[in-house]
Amino acid sequence: MTLLIASAALMRDTFREAMARKLFWGLFGLSSALILFFLFIMKIDVVQGAIATTSLFGQTIGHGVDVTRLVRGVHAAISTFLYTWLMCLALFASAGLISSVFEPGRIELLLSKPVSRAHILLGRYAGNLLVVGLNAGYLVLGIWLIFGWKTGVWNSAFLVVMATTAFMFAVLLSAMVLVAVLSESGALAIMVAFALMIVSAILAQRSIAERLLSSEWSRSIWNALYWALPKFFDVGSMNLNFVQGRPVGSLAPLWSSAVFAAVMLAASLYSFSKRNY
Repeated sequence: MTLLIASAALMRDTFREAMARKLFWGLFGLSSALILFFLFIMKIDVVQGAIATTSLFGQTIGHGVDVTRLVRGVHAAISTFLYTWLMCLALFASAGLISSVFEPGRIELLLSKPVSRAHILLGRYAGNLLVVGLNAGYLVLGIWLIFGWKTGVWNSAFLVVMATTAFMFAVLLSAMVLVAVLSESGALAIMVAFALMIVSAILAQRSIAERLLSSEWSRSIWNALYWALPKFFDVGSMNLNFVQGRPVGSLAPLWSSAVFAAVMLAASLYSFSKRNY
């Protein structure tokens, strides 16, 4: 019971700091603006299961299209945008929340409490996930409800964006935590996170690498890096396929990314336990 109370207190502290720094309200405001865009700017008229007119900024852009197919297509485009957009905003917002724990004076105060170092670090990590998860849920649910209300098509597959975004954010956040523990720099932590996102898109092109790389050892290195690092690009592709109703394929990008996160968190906990403050 004591551990649960301590965990709740650490998560609440992170949440309050996010609100005090206006990070939570910034994410909430941007999400609300996007929801209002779809609510008031877009007009869809459905007649007997087909799109009669679709209006954006007052201009008709389509008619006579099957409503279910159109909604799936629009959901797919939005899911890709949200997956990337939410991730970037979440990483920017979390960089300061992670590194602030190690500020002089604050870290000494936290360590003076009857709570283990592992508990402090994991509580901060969970608090960041809570802040981002609430905003992601609010945005995705808001857009889903608007499309369902305007078209009558409730494509529940679109809701998977909440899960994929939260999952990959948790993976990238684990790397940010390790960098913050080692360097105490929020700027460096976010640079590493974005580098992992970019490298993921490059390493995912394995078929191209097979043709371009002439030596076996270079292809082996490419594959080793692919499996060792998080699969931001691949999970995004899986998310897109699921929303469109296409086969998702192998789940290897999910479990390998989860293994990466577990290793990063374990390294963070070990490094934090050995640091002197």
